[in-house]
Amino acid sequence: MTSALLSKYRDWVTALGIAIFALILRFWRLGSIKGFIFDEIYYAKDAHSLLQHGVEIDAITNEASFVVHPPIGKWIIAAGIKLFGFNEFGWRAGAAIIGTASVLLMYFTAKKLFNNYALSVGAALLISFDGLHLVHSRTALLDIFLMFFLQTTFFFLISARHWLTGISLGLALSTKWTGLYYMCAFLLFVLYVDYRSHKSAEDASPARKMIITNFPSRIFQYLILPILIYISSYVGWFINRNGWSRSWADEKDGTFTFIPAVFRSWWHYQFEILQFHTSLTDAHPYSANPWSWLILGRPTSFYYETGAACGAKECSQEVLALGTPLLWWAAAIALVVAIGMWIARREWKLGVLLLSVGAGYLPWFINQKRTTFYFYTLAFEPFLLLTLVYVAWVFLNSARDAKELSIRRYLLGIGLVIVALNFLYFLPLYLGISIPHASWATHMWFPSWI
Repeated sequence: MTSALLSKYRDWVTALGIAIFALILRFWRLGSIKGFIFDEIYYAKDAHSLLQHGVEIDAITNEASFVVHPPIGKWIIAAGIKLFGFNEFGWRAGAAIIGTASVLLMYFTAKKLFNNYALSVGAALLISFDGLHLVHSRTALLDIFLMFFLQTTFFFLISARHWLTGISLGLALSTKWTGLYYMCAFLLFVLYVDYRSHKSAEDASPARKMIITNFPSRIFQYLILPILIYISSYVGWFINRNGWSRSWADEKDGTFTFIPAVFRSWWHYQFEILQFHTSLTDAHPYSANPWSWLILGRPTSFYYETGAACGAKECSQEVLALGTPLLWWAAAIALVVAIGMWIARREWKLGVLLLSVGAGYLPWFINQKRTTFYFYTLAFEPFLLLTLVYVAWVFLNSARDAKELSIRRYLLGIGLVIVALNFLYFLPLYLGISIPHASWATHMWFPSWI
């Protein structure tokens, strides 16, 4: 058996071992918290309606619901409901499976980037030790699906598998519009890579060669294909006349009457969604400005009750969408260091990681009045953690001798253990375990976490 084959087996055994650990955490008492948690009240009900009607119908009024996110994520929730029933376990199962798969993918993405077994293990463990990731893997919201499709997009991008990248982008876009930012960012990135490739080949006019040779296919792969997948995700809306605004254009005259009414109605629906997203300024007790996200300024409480027994006079049971604090603060510092590294040396791996963080983060600064939440960071969390791993990679590679390398490995190992302990400390708040109120209070490190 060749060393390459042995390495492949080792990778799969290790990655699956970490994934099994993640799977246990994600499925343990998954349906124990009864009722809808946070926005499950929308997405679980919408998913159930998709199973019944093919579109989102309000179960009480029996009329079309105005839904502001595309259907793919809700179809994954619906798959869990189909398998396990319309209950807490059923509508959360899809998120638990996808969350586990993302841990597995994290290992192989790190292996692709760094070709380092220890760092790949570290990357997979870091995301499995993160509280925000765990909470979303146990809740029927859309963000874990968006994150996973962006992960697959990134993996295919760095593997130069452009058609699969386009498909993944389409699935991300068909889950949440955040995918649009990544479409633009990755299209520009791959065109730049093509340009650099022609320049390295000493073509007389690399820009012209890129435009002639690569531009048409890249536009299709990174722009047209994702949009086609996005439109296709509304197939239930197209074939069912009960969807929101489905008949809007049926009896309307205008300049574009040569376009079938169903497509004009769909375009109107998309415009309504755009208006919602650009005008959402409602006050919310857990809204958080993007400036505070990386330092965990205002995490989102998904669930809080005081009645569950815990063996004490006063008990608190909470599901808090909070990243493991020491991990996130380390990643925030690493991000600053990484930006400095990239300015000093324009290395492509770091460049694409920073681009992936920026595509999911920077657009939220544009409209400071919009209602936003800390958990939107989940979309770019894998890339933020991989940036931390990149800094660790440089830290190891800059060791001057074997002894120094051994010391640095030891220090990184200690750091990983500290993150794991920090994760275990907050685990009751991630799993919704009832604990004494006094203990809960000690977990509220800042007033803004309450």
